[in-house]
Amino acid sequence: MTATVTIRSRLRTLPLAALGVCLLSFVAFWVAQRAAHVTMLDLSVYRAEGETVLAGGDLYAMRATSANLPTTYPPFAALLFTPLTLVGVAEMRVLATLGNLLLMVALAHLSLRLVVSGGAGRPRRGGAFWERPGAALWVAAALVWCEPVWQTFRYGQINLLMAVAVLWDLTRRGDSRWAGVGIGLATAVKLTPGLFVVLLFAVGVARARGGGADRWNEWLRRGVRATVTFLVVTVASAVLLPYDSRRFWTEMIFETGRVGRTEETANQSLSGVLARLLHTTDPGLWWVVAAALVGAAGLAVAVRAALDGDRPVAVVACAVTALLVSPISWSHHWVWCVPALVLLASRARPLWVAGVALVFGSFSLWWVPHAPAPVRLELHQNGWQMLLSGLYTLLGLALLAVFAVAAVRGRTAARPGAGSVGEHTRSRPGSGPGEAPAGSGAPMEGARSGQAVAKE
Repeated sequence: MTATVTIRSRLRTLPLAALGVCLLSFVAFWVAQRAAHVTMLDLSVYRAEGETVLAGGDLYAMRATSANLPTTYPPFAALLFTPLTLVGVAEMRVLATLGNLLLMVALAHLSLRLVVSGGAGRPRRGGAFWERPGAALWVAAALVWCEPVWQTFRYGQINLLMAVAVLWDLTRRGDSRWAGVGIGLATAVKLTPGLFVVLLFAVGVARARGGGADRWNEWLRRGVRATVTFLVVTVASAVLLPYDSRRFWTEMIFETGRVGRTEETANQSLSGVLARLLHTTDPGLWWVVAAALVGAAGLAVAVRAALDGDRPVAVVACAVTALLVSPISWSHHWVWCVPALVLLASRARPLWVAGVALVFGSFSLWWVPHAPAPVRLELHQNGWQMLLSGLYTLLGLALLAVFAVAAVRGRTAARPGAGSVGEHTRSRPGSGPGEAPAGSGAPMEGARSGQAVAKE
């Protein structure tokens, strides 16, 4: 009798509505992808890389698919792709789609976890919703239709896997022996997540300056583990693939042109926007200066947010900065729109959230003239067309600016005489139980009875 009551109780708590809507959305999404005759070109390249490794061929001389695409990732990635050769092409595509659907749910779950328990206190808006068992399913059902996610499925890309690896890492407890491993592996597959390693060390060093028990803090531990993980798998790859490793780290890493044309509409980084704005295939020094300034400013915003105990903002700011300063950031790399939208939905006004969601869900960057090589229609866009084809970049810059202004206002409000302690605690997230007020410069682990305690 007791067992029956327990089963019924658990069935009643299952998010059946959320599960049903999510499955319906995913089925419709799968049908829409098939109707669009998606090619999964990148997935075919991954398979070809795995075949080349197993055959002992030259990894960076390889070309695959009708688009004649080359290998662009480090050798470690090619080793990870070898299991793709164990199944047929049709089966591989089905498995990749199923895997990405599961990763989409995982990304939604980790985004919610980051926002709810990421050291910034409870969400300001709809706090009850974010903690419901089916919240991740609702989020995944809606955001799977965003353009970056659609394109990730279309090409069979690994962007969701990379984002999940990083978020899984940054939502671990500070004392977890695995904290840092996810970022290290992601960086070994794709170099862009390496900016998170820089963030870890920057925050860790800032914390260590305080001395005492915080000298060997959580951020430094994560950074060291991430670095060690990256070095271990990279060295192991060099042992297995010495020629390919030498070529990549001494030659291929500098040949950004292998990835694609800078001016392509799909390139939603600073370099792409500047190339289209200047009507050139190489923005040159303009991009170097812009990337340096935005990179420094974006990383400063992320570090400041982390020091203020606002990990969700720190993570999103770091991800956006990496996308902006990368020479090539295809639109499908912007799957970080998922945690960004979850963060905004928990804090910002609904109108602003709707506007950001519209940017990522409207596919507006494809409304402008564009064409594959050798045609270069992007070099002849007018003002409105350049605006539409640069919306992700402009939105990323706007997000960093908003985060920076919020940080400055928060620190101003935290100064003596800026208001009572009670008012400051109520107005700022990151001042929850056991947590130091935002802007106090306290460690990520909140202070309670004079001792640091993990907030994750």
